[in-house]
Amino acid sequence: MTAEGGKVSNRAAPSGAAADTPPHYRGHRERLRARFQDAGAATLPDYELLELLLFRSIPQRDVKPLAKDLIQRFGSFAEVLAAPSARLTEVKGVGAGVALDLKIVEAALTRMAKGAVANRTVLSSWSAVLDYCRMAMAFSEREQLRILFLDRKNALIADELQQTGTVDHTPVYPREVMRRALELSATALILVHNHPSGDPAPSQADIQVTKAIVDIAGPLGIAVHDHVIVGKNGHASFKEMRLI
Repeated sequence: MTAEGGKVSNRAAPSGAAADTPPHYRGHRERLRARFQDAGAATLPDYELLELLLFRSIPQRDVKPLAKDLIQRFGSFAEVLAAPSARLTEVKGVGAGVALDLKIVEAALTRMAKGAVANRTVLSSWSAVLDYCRMAMAFSEREQLRILFLDRKNALIADELQQTGTVDHTPVYPREVMRRALELSATALILVHNHPSGDPAPSQADIQVTKAIVDIAGPLGIAVHDHVIVGKNGHASFKEMRLI
C-alpha cells in the first residue's frame, strides 16, 4: 500500500512473490522422508508409508488424500499393493503408471520373500516360508493352490502355482499333484492355498482333498509335510491342527 498524489492506493503487490512460494506439500514430503530416515518405517501408519511410494509416481501433487483413499478402499498397505491393476485404477487419481509402480513394488517384495526360502532347508526356515506364502497369496481375490516341492534334504526344488479358481473354490486334482511331484523327483511337498474371505480355517472340502493327496502320496514314498491355508487374518497349519 503506497501513497500517490496524496491519496492512498490499494493496488495489489506483484504476484511474483506468491508464485515463488513452494506448494505446501513439498515441506510435508521433506518432513515425512526425514521421519522415515530417522525413526524407520515402523513409526509410520500405512497411509504415510504409501505416501512415500506415491511421491515418486506423482511428483507434483499432494498425495496424502490419495494414499488415504487407497487404504480406505482396500484395507491396508499390503492389500493396496496386492490389488489388481484394474481395481487400483478405479480410484480417482490412480492412472496406469501409478498402478504399474505399485505392482512393481509388490513383485519386488514377493521376490525378496521368495529369496529367503530358496536354497534352504524349508522346515528349518518355516517362518520365512509362511512370510513368503502370505506375501504371495494371502491378499489374492481368487483361491489359488501353490505347491512347494522338496528334495530328500527338505530343500526347495520348485515352487509352483498349480491352480487358480474362484473367490471360494479352486479345483485340486490329487493325481496331477503326484504326477508333477514324480516328474521333479520330489520326496516331500507342502500344500498352500489361500482363502480370499480372510478366514484361514479349513473347510471340510479342504480336509477331504488333503487326505486324498496324503493317501496317494504315501505308497509313492512322498511325504506331505503340511497343508497351510493363508488369509488376511492369519494362517492355519494342518500339521499344527493335527489334521495330517
